Amino acid sequence: MHLNPETRDQLAKDVHFLEQDCSLKRGVPDETLDVVFTSNFLEHLRSKNALQFTLKEAFRSLRKGGKLVAMGPNIKYLAGRYRDFIDHHIPLTEASLSEALEVEGFRLEKTTARFLQFTLVNTPKCPLLCIKAYLSLPVMWPIFGGQFLIIALKP
Repeated sequence: MHLNPETRDQLAKDVHFLEQDCSLKRGVPDETLDVVFTSNFLEHLRSKNALQFTLKEAFRSLRKGGKLVAMGPNIKYLAGRYRDFIDHHIPLTEASLSEALEVEGFRLEKTTARFLQFTLVNTPKCPLLCIKAYLSLPVMWPIFGGQFLIIALKP
């Protein structure tokens, strides 16, 4: 799901693409999805109400046992850098998003306050080997991480 119609061109042919605003009721039947994944997205929603509706819709469309995986900038560790992007509207931490997920009925499976670096904008490209090494060394995450990782389950 995305608002940009060009996203469709970047997807495998067997991926069903929904071009729509995620904070509106989705054209996805109840309890049909296994996973909802969002990366660097929720902070771009225009309001806390839009965030809660988006989470409510994710919960509705997930099967029992389905997972929501969310990554995003953790304002707790970014100081003023969070506001370096004009389209960041909702300041989130792992705690605030965890609370929002629990309000909608999700059970938290994993919460990592510091995971990936804050941004890759205007940074040198990193070889895949470096990324794999970083991901295999969680001891590095608190040093370089500026984004949270949350995995929540629909019970």
